[in-house]
Amino acid sequence: MTLRDDLQARDNDYDPIIRAYESRIGKAWQEPAPHAATARSLSVVIPAHNVSHAIKRLLDALQRSAVTGPVEVIVVDDASTDGTAHIARGHPLRPTVLSLPERLGSGAARNIGTLIAGGDLVLYLDGDMVIPPYVLQEHTTRGDEGWITLGFRHNLGVDDPRIPTLDTASPAVPDLEEDHRVRWRARAGRYPHTGLVLDASMEGRPLDHTDDLRQLGYGTRYYDWDLPRMVVTAMMSVPRVAVLDVGGFHPGFGTTWGAEDTYLGAALIAAGLKVAPVRTTVGFHLDPPDAIDQWKRKAATWQRNIDLYWRLLDQPTPHGLMHQFQRTWTPVARVAIRS
Repeated sequence: MTLRDDLQARDNDYDPIIRAYESRIGKAWQEPAPHAATARSLSVVIPAHNVSHAIKRLLDALQRSAVTGPVEVIVVDDASTDGTAHIARGHPLRPTVLSLPERLGSGAARNIGTLIAGGDLVLYLDGDMVIPPYVLQEHTTRGDEGWITLGFRHNLGVDDPRIPTLDTASPAVPDLEEDHRVRWRARAGRYPHTGLVLDASMEGRPLDHTDDLRQLGYGTRYYDWDLPRMVVTAMMSVPRVAVLDVGGFHPGFGTTWGAEDTYLGAALIAAGLKVAPVRTTVGFHLDPPDAIDQWKRKAATWQRNIDLYWRLLDQPTPHGLMHQFQRTWTPVARVAIRS
């Protein structure tokens, strides 16, 4: 069986898991989780490359998080040249900081963080996210062997006054509507992920129009969106053992941008995990000062990674790869720990 075949055979009916959660917690799935609720141990894994404009704000946000259960924070610096690792090591939160001597890409950085993580649950956060205090509790309370829990992001410029700090008395709340999986402002033209061509601009609502992703099982698409593409590691939690079993992030995507999290999503979905969005978990995503130039560089490599993703769908479904994952990434992690 190929990965593509397995995706066609998987639904996204996560209601049985939600019913079990609601019975245990006593609240509806999309309601805020109570602070006293039992939570699983959590490892926050943060890949970081030249995010000196944002890493302190992210660690500040994690420092003020209110969460039940043990939490560790792991920053894997991907050969930054702007002092990112130095800022992270000097933060009072005292995260575990590993430094790669050469750039390997965010997927490799996440693999190394996952390898050394001790939590049952891994929450992947980009190094330029800022999250409200309740987000960790929302993820740890919902953590389950059977699903991927999705959070969302609201893009803002790094100097936007709405971004909260440790001294902010009443911080602004990120807007769910600003995530492109919630409100998709699509322009006319060809879309590289699927080759979809739109003759006119449109505004779609992927989350609403797919019943919170339930209708995206069995390889179904909503225009340019399918279930694996909804898996975005700017904020996403998943059982650590599930990531290890499918081999983590594929190294073929390298240091370029796009589709590495889509591929991991496809592998996890094929392994039987459901994809469940949590509308209460939204963070600010801080665009760097040179955001336009960065987007141009990313766009130049996107098609290459999308093509790789579609080729990988015709390979055997990855599973049983935990020991291979450990053999591959343990030597790299040892070097990063010493650096």
